[in-house]
This record gives sequence, C-alpha cells and structure tokens, in this order.
Amino acid sequence: MPTAKHRYLVTETEQVARALDDAAQRWPDDRDSRSKLLVHLVEEGPRALLHASEEGNSARLQAVDRTSGAATGAYGAGYLSRLREDWPE
Repeated sequence: MPTAKHRYLVTETEQVARALDDAAQRWPDDRDSRSKLLVHLVEEGPRALLHASEEGNSARLQAVDRTSGAATGAYGAGYLSRLREDWPE
C-alpha cells in the first residue's frame, strides 16, 4: 500500500520472536498477525518506559527518605574549617 510515511524492516531474531510470542498471549485476537503484534508492542513501549521511570524515581526518593539524617552528628562543629586548614591556598 503506497504511503508517504516511513517504513521499518525488523528481522525476527530469537529475541523478537519471543517478544511477539508473548504479545500473542497478551493480544490473542491478533495472534495470527505478527505485524499487528509488533504495532501493539511499539504502542505499549512508551507506557512501559514511563512506568519504569516513575518506579525508579519513587525508589530513589524512598532511599533518600530512609537515609536522611543517617550521618547527623558524625562531623562536629567546625569540621569543614579544620579540614580546609590543610588545603594549600
């Protein structure tokens, strides 16, 4: 079918075949069309990336909360001033 849009060729490697087989389980109505399954995977990809990014951000914030104040009192008053005394000008 003629189109002005870009077309992409994808070789069905073992990894791609596994992804398409998994997609056939997720979208059984399209299990007989590898092309449609590939489109489903491409459409689902951005949502998965966003979800992973949000989970990563949440995990980092939780780590900050868990460790906040862990070193409180480890360095006494004037610690930085004394440390800097050894630095050359």
